[in-house]
Amino acid sequence: MDGPRDGRETAASPLGNGDVAAGVSVSVVLPAYNEERTIESTVATTLRTLASFLDAGTFEVIVAEDGCDDRTPEIADRLAAEDNRVRHFHSEERLGRGGALERAFEAARGDVLVYFDTDLATDMRHLEALIERVRSGSADVATGSRWMPQNVADRPAKRGVPSRIYNGLVRALLGSNLRDHQCGFKAFSREAFEDLRTDVEDEHWFWDTEMLVRAQRAGYEVSEFPVEWTPKGDTKVDLVRDVLGMGSQILRTWWQLSVSPRLSRRVNLAVGAMLAVLALSLMTQYIDFGAVLAEMREADPALVGAAALVYVLSWPLRGLRYRDILAELGYHERVDFLMGAVFISQTGNLVFPARAGDFIRAYVVKARRGIPYPTGFASLAAERVFDLLTIASMAGIVLIGYTATGQTAELARTVVGAEGAGRVAVAVAVGVGLVAIAAVGGIALSARSDRDLVTALVHRVSTDSYADFVAGVIARFVTDLQTVAGTRGGFARVGASSVAIWTLDVATAILVLAAFAPGLPVVELVAVSFFAVSVGNLAKVLPLSPGGVGLYEGAFTLLVVGLTPLGAELALGAAVLDHAVKNLITVVGGYASMLGLNVSLTTAVEESREVRESAEEPVNLD
Repeated sequence: MDGPRDGRETAASPLGNGDVAAGVSVSVVLPAYNEERTIESTVATTLRTLASFLDAGTFEVIVAEDGCDDRTPEIADRLAAEDNRVRHFHSEERLGRGGALERAFEAARGDVLVYFDTDLATDMRHLEALIERVRSGSADVATGSRWMPQNVADRPAKRGVPSRIYNGLVRALLGSNLRDHQCGFKAFSREAFEDLRTDVEDEHWFWDTEMLVRAQRAGYEVSEFPVEWTPKGDTKVDLVRDVLGMGSQILRTWWQLSVSPRLSRRVNLAVGAMLAVLALSLMTQYIDFGAVLAEMREADPALVGAAALVYVLSWPLRGLRYRDILAELGYHERVDFLMGAVFISQTGNLVFPARAGDFIRAYVVKARRGIPYPTGFASLAAERVFDLLTIASMAGIVLIGYTATGQTAELARTVVGAEGAGRVAVAVAVGVGLVAIAAVGGIALSARSDRDLVTALVHRVSTDSYADFVAGVIARFVTDLQTVAGTRGGFARVGASSVAIWTLDVATAILVLAAFAPGLPVVELVAVSFFAVSVGNLAKVLPLSPGGVGLYEGAFTLLVVGLTPLGAELALGAAVLDHAVKNLITVVGGYASMLGLNVSLTTAVEESREVRESAEEPVNLD
């Protein structure tokens, strides 16, 4: 486990357990978090049940108390002092259910390791069957099940339906043969636990599911049997635990078990080439090129070439800006490496939906330079915030100019009368601009407040203990954002480079539009290009299509037509060519960066698997 932890054990006396320890074969762990009302009765029931079928001195009960803030530690201390069959293992900080179980199992004395939920939702008459399946050697892992055909538990729909969905996903994506992975009633052989524990990465609610899946993959005998189960305690779906926590862990385990083993250098290079071709072909998915090819053929190739050169010049600035952002967060890297990481991630955004390329960049800097994921995501968010503020400011300044000249009324009529991608794109751009302003205001408010606003917000949608872990990650993320923009020097450097980057982006569009000989005065050409590019890029922020293809062209075309006398075909041809030039340079640079850094869009994810820290603090049981 990571970080300093208090792992004190409480027992009847320092030496009083010697005779018990020598003969212990079964260790039952009770994971406890704020269980002051039930822990004493649960321990008593557990001891009584174990004594009914096991010889005296052959079993122990461990209360794995996980950073409780109620009277559970005091009660567990007293129980351990009064009965030498009881041990109390304490942690000052939250380990998560999986983390608490793993550390308790490691310290346990038995060869059969058992745990069940302290609410005793599973009928204790099944405990003997659970233990004997492992103790007899007929199974390496045993688990109770509420979804066996011959004994389906009567669960409330608001928990039963999500549970069936969850177990169905585990079976479909992770290849498990079990029907119920979540039942808190499981037993492991010492051999199976020691063999699997280093491969299991989750330390929270997914821990036991991952143990079951990996046990089956490793060839261990896993026995599932029906149990009588009565729902107790919280039965509502928890957004953070069930969706964010469990869902993300299913995807992570699927990638590790099903995708990563099939990857090789040859596959990576082939996939990289295919993705580059796919990125280019995606640009035609939403556009009828037949309607604009005639206009594009008439474009001046010299001006288009000049536009491409201008856009190329913006990429070193992107690497420089990313260097300055990371430097504010305490990480100092070379501009060429960071420019390559940006190229790769932007290429990923052209191929994968939902802006997955942003995650790829975090993977690259983590795998190649050891920059933690929260910091990688925070640096990306800081970059996005500066991008949004820059292009929103550009659009706002030009809009003020159009308002002063009385052209906004005509523009409004054009937008209202528009259909399809153009109208959607403008609506998206307005929404994104408002969200960007709100997000910046929220971060600033959080920085000035004495309250922990992040934790308070997370707890409004989740009451589960996993929410504390998520709130900690988000708090670090927000803190890193505040660090980037919190110093005048950092804000000035990143802000200036953002303005330069987007000015070159607009200059590219100006040259492309000029290549169509539109006959516009220079001032009007520059103004409409600034406004069209700004709104088009605001529209691309939401992941409604890979690389924003279609949205950018729609917004660009709609604004050019609404603000100038140019026809729709010319405006659409310029929009398509402008976006194509930028995407082509991005793909070429991305593929070259993959070769230069010896990674690809697939290995960037493969090599990003967060390695569990090998250095764990020794457990002191004396």
